[in-house]
Amino acid sequence: MTAGPQAGPSTGSPAAGDEVRLDITGMTCASCANRIERKLNKLDGVQASVNYATEAATVRYDPTRVDTDQLLATVAAAGYSAALPVPPAAEDAPAAPDASDPEAALRQRLLISAALTLPVLLLSMVPVLQFDNWQWLALTLASPVAVWGAWPFHRAAVVNARHGASTMDTLVSLGITAAYLWSLWALFLGEAGMPGMRMEFTLLPQQGAGTHEIYLEVAAAVTVFLLAGRWAEARAKRRSGAALATLLELGAKDAAVLRDGREERVPIGQLAVGDRFVVRPGEKVATDGVVVSGSSAVDLSMLTGESVPVEVAEGDRVTGATVNVGGRVVVEATRVGAETTLAQLGRLVTQAQSGKAQVQRLADRVSAVFVPVVLVIALGTLVTWLLTTGDATAAFTAAVAVLVIACPCALGLATPTALLVGTGRGAQLGVLIKGPEVLESTRRVDTVVLDKTGTVTTGQMSVVEVVGHPDTLRLAAAVEAGSEHPIARAVVAAAGAPLAPVAGFASQAGIGVTGTVEGRDVVIGGAGELPADLAEVVAAAEAAGRTAVRVAWDGEVRGVVVVADTVKPSSAAAITRLRALGLSPVLVTGDNAGAAAAVARSVGLAADEVIAGVLPAGKVDVVRDLQARGRVVAMVGDGVNDAPALAQADLGLAMGSGTDVAIEASDLTLVRADLDAAVDAVRLSRRTLAVIKGNLFWAFAYNVALVPLAALGFLNPLLAGLAMAASSVLVVTNSLRLRRFRSVAGEA
Repeated sequence: MTAGPQAGPSTGSPAAGDEVRLDITGMTCASCANRIERKLNKLDGVQASVNYATEAATVRYDPTRVDTDQLLATVAAAGYSAALPVPPAAEDAPAAPDASDPEAALRQRLLISAALTLPVLLLSMVPVLQFDNWQWLALTLASPVAVWGAWPFHRAAVVNARHGASTMDTLVSLGITAAYLWSLWALFLGEAGMPGMRMEFTLLPQQGAGTHEIYLEVAAAVTVFLLAGRWAEARAKRRSGAALATLLELGAKDAAVLRDGREERVPIGQLAVGDRFVVRPGEKVATDGVVVSGSSAVDLSMLTGESVPVEVAEGDRVTGATVNVGGRVVVEATRVGAETTLAQLGRLVTQAQSGKAQVQRLADRVSAVFVPVVLVIALGTLVTWLLTTGDATAAFTAAVAVLVIACPCALGLATPTALLVGTGRGAQLGVLIKGPEVLESTRRVDTVVLDKTGTVTTGQMSVVEVVGHPDTLRLAAAVEAGSEHPIARAVVAAAGAPLAPVAGFASQAGIGVTGTVEGRDVVIGGAGELPADLAEVVAAAEAAGRTAVRVAWDGEVRGVVVVADTVKPSSAAAITRLRALGLSPVLVTGDNAGAAAAVARSVGLAADEVIAGVLPAGKVDVVRDLQARGRVVAMVGDGVNDAPALAQADLGLAMGSGTDVAIEASDLTLVRADLDAAVDAVRLSRRTLAVIKGNLFWAFAYNVALVPLAALGFLNPLLAGLAMAASSVLVVTNSLRLRRFRSVAGEA
């Protein structure tokens, strides 16, 4: 979590303190979020970051100096409401019907206001429709819109004024109220209420119209445009956060736990580490665990985005919320509750969405002073027009246009909405971005260091070649079935079932394993003399960094089984894609030069892009050396020994199949255990950053360009309201494009 800038008398760092998330209601724009953040950061020992898009505050505080009641009271004192998140137990309880759906209420207010405003617009803009006393019908229709329809803006402006603050709502309320009161004055005290009054609509303010001009269509239409913009924002924010909400709802609700030999259905919250539960075909795995009996195929699409199920058998790990699509399995729980992979995913994504990129903090500082500056500009516009032209109508029109056009709503939405959509989409594809600062790192990286084992290769031994007698693999597997060595497991897996029975199994250090199969005394790994053809196979295998296992029976070596750590199918293509992103790959491994060169050739790496013989502790030195040469380094790894290098790198990417230590030390977590996920992570991060910068550019450009036009009298308030609403909708819609981001694996 990236905390907001410290303000006020706060001393000391709460970094070692508690962290809490506050759900905040009543915010209507980025200025509201900035004000709450400043108030919280003035508390002693508090660092807070308030996110307008997620309507939440992430607060790190020192519990010896402040408590949650003070945090809630501070938000309330600023004019807003805050609450602690509902505990899980309460979430499981049946929810009471809620008739106050803010989005539905906003939609209803918008539809009624739009229905009343349409006749007012037609009457005001089309002279042929203006009958005698039409202006009084317009007043009758526009009044409910300017008062009731715009009530959310008026109420928020009054609340802010009571606390000595001004926000977007202040500008909107002042603009609508000014247009409505001018119209009342012109109708009742001026000449606009006379029978036979006619009015023409122009894109530019009319000069010299005096009290013949009314602005009921401005008051009503601006209200409708802004209500439409706010409703679109609310709907888009709900949609942009839907990916995370869907992810967190994927977990199973109960589990069939085995107790005293019987199955018992229990709520998921009652599961404990060590419990064994049954998962039948079509059911979700209740929590993270290890398969203790049975075999099946598991659909990991919710976790990795991959649609192809993965085979699991006894001893394999499974993740909670994934779906069993094959046979019946019994799983022993290893993680429950907040420790599960699903819960950790949710926390990582929520933390990423709560943070603020450096570029957004600049926007926050601008929007914090923007509203007061606009009020001064509007007042200056009014006075300047009056002094230079003496035309009250033109002066009033220009001032109202400034108030309406200048609302900095788009600035506040630029970063949060893009982060919401980008991190949510990443979670669906198995890419977890830990914070917005990571986005900047992906743009600067030019070198990617790849750990070999578990990253480029599977990290599991497999049989790649069998040479010699036709019975070599079958007899070797029968004997190796009694061993737990990784090479033995690879040989057994390659042979498949059924295996011939073995008698007299023994393991002898320096010799290998022995046993009697079908009356033959079989020795695996012995040092007997090799025939010429098998000697060539062994020499070639060892030169390539592979392991050649000799298989002998009846006193003679009759075959060789070559075993190797295999390269992942996606690695070669992924390295090509990393190059296309402008990244120079470097393979780091503790293997000898021959083994490293063999892997490098298979994935398209040159000799100078491989660093072999690196001890586990030396990986961090490799990263430091590259950085000392001016490189900006990303590191991809999965093991405990990768953690220092992941932390040292400018950008750390941890394979989700790796250890918790590696994941904690990284900036990005790749739930899919293949390099294509690293490509997706860099692409998605860069795409999200590009959307954020595009949003901020248009939001700034919009205000910089149109405020002067409004002040100079070149913008009708009606069009100003439409443009202001459209800018917010444009920013949110641009962010929603990230939902269409596709994995390179899906595009291939």
